[in-house]
Amino acid sequence: MSKVLLVVLDGLGDRPINGKTPLSEAKTPNMDRLAEMGINGIMDTISPGIRPGSDTGHLALLGYDPYKYYTGRGPIEAAGTGVDVKPGDVAFRVNFATVEGEGESVFEKVVVDRRAGRISETDPLEKAINEGVKLEVDFVFRRGSGHRGALVLRNTEVGLSDKVSDTDPHKVGEKVKKCKPLEDTEEAKRTAEIVNSFMEQSHRILEKHPLNAEREKKGLLKANAVLLRGVGKCPHIPSFEEMHGMKLAVIAGTTLIKGIGRLLKGYVPDVEGATGNKNTNLENKIKETLKAIKEYDFVLLHIKATDELSHDGNFEGKKEFIEKVDRAIEPLLSLDFGEVCLILTADHSTPVKVKEHTGDPVPVVVVHEGVRVDDVKEFSELKAWKGGLCRIRGLDLFRIALDLVDRMEKFGA
Repeated sequence: MSKVLLVVLDGLGDRPINGKTPLSEAKTPNMDRLAEMGINGIMDTISPGIRPGSDTGHLALLGYDPYKYYTGRGPIEAAGTGVDVKPGDVAFRVNFATVEGEGESVFEKVVVDRRAGRISETDPLEKAINEGVKLEVDFVFRRGSGHRGALVLRNTEVGLSDKVSDTDPHKVGEKVKKCKPLEDTEEAKRTAEIVNSFMEQSHRILEKHPLNAEREKKGLLKANAVLLRGVGKCPHIPSFEEMHGMKLAVIAGTTLIKGIGRLLKGYVPDVEGATGNKNTNLENKIKETLKAIKEYDFVLLHIKATDELSHDGNFEGKKEFIEKVDRAIEPLLSLDFGEVCLILTADHSTPVKVKEHTGDPVPVVVVHEGVRVDDVKEFSELKAWKGGLCRIRGLDLFRIALDLVDRMEKFGA
């Protein structure tokens, strides 16, 4: 049987500005060659008009109905940081952030930067929080890539609930929010109280930390608070091999996508220089991908910075990074497409003008021996809709790939 290589450029899809998107404007001879070799289309990762998260989008692309298996981003992010997330654990996504204001309470402070100047070296802050915060339940706090992290509250003898609100206001200039119960249960009330205690204690520790004193002297933003969001309870989710009968490998630099790979019991290597930002080592990721496709049935290669640059509203930066990716993927064109089904697509659109995920469909091309090659010769949102795949969903794409590599059972007699 053939294998599947799924290449996902996070947030690649865009809306035209003066008739151009970063993808259509970029010089992408290798992506265009794939479009010419394959069958093209546009894809709604979840369904038309739904704005996918990277988590729900990737679950769909990997053949998991997100409406059935998604309980929140927290458990996935936690798994990505290396926490052995267990059923019943309540987990949150974390951002190190910068807050300002009078008084000691973090809830009286205003958020100045939700990413603390995109801080990257947070090991000392993680250690200080784990050593200094005292809660009535066990917890694990773990840094992720860049400004990200995860908090896991362990459901031991004390009942916990994921029916609580975020502490992240999601906007600069607003005060840090108190965690509130979202249902009238003792578990939800107790969990909210525990979260608020964590917020206050961690803020006091971070405010006085030597690393932040050094950053302030250098004119850098302090990482003097954490913001929590994306709460969820760890679900029971079947492994990729159990679900699909294939061995999975995930090549990624971001905590979230690594977390999905680990939750699905896939092989998730730590690739040297893979950061998830525009300075990520694409060459090492491609080398690891080519190595993995020899040993695994389904390989996901995830590239993040297209989304990050979109959130920053950086049209030129996104275009230039797409061109960088195009140069890096050249070795993939030498694969034997009788043995490998290569798919190039995105998990969602993040238009630079909107700076947020939208429901716009994304381009997709499938290259494999025997596909009905269409007339599309350019890989872009503005051309892909003319292709033979027409308009599909993420779950459709997964099934199409499995059919092409002879891994689908016949439906009916």
